[in-house]
Amino acid sequence: MDRNARATFGQTLRAVGASFFGVRGSRAHQADMRSLNPVHVIIAGIGMAALFVLALLLIVRMVVR
Repeated sequence: MDRNARATFGQTLRAVGASFFGVRGSRAHQADMRSLNPVHVIIAGIGMAALFVLALLLIVRMVVR
């Protein structure tokens, strides 16, 4: 990616998803810090956190039944 290029929302989703699982390397992290849009990171983080909570709730409901 070009040094001044901004990441797309899809690239932001991949970066945030990798961060959720803790599999982001330091070189990729440094590249992300230069290219990711902070607003996209916040939106993606909130969305993924909400999906995670909903998935946990669904799993608990299935187990409790």
